[in-house]
Amino acid sequence: MLLRHAFRNSAFGLITVVGLNLGSLIGGTVIVEQIFALPGIGQLMLQAVNTRDFVVVQACVVVFAVVAVVANLIADLLYTVLDPRIRYGSG
Repeated sequence: MLLRHAFRNSAFGLITVVGLNLGSLIGGTVIVEQIFALPGIGQLMLQAVNTRDFVVVQACVVVFAVVAVVANLIADLLYTVLDPRIRYGSG
């Protein structure tokens, strides 16, 4: 009983922090992949910057931006799941 009511009210802050910090986490992949020599989109982006391959850099930036926007959209939609009083659209 307590878990159900306490979790609903405390989950708003958690969802907000996760949604907003996901962009920083994605940007951090570039640094982590470079430090640990892991293959991935971060290392691909750094190689593209070094070789001046602007198309690949633009594609990586678009992928990062889409992931951040989708994460924020999911966070906003989760607000309506947690609290049915929150409605979007019809004013």
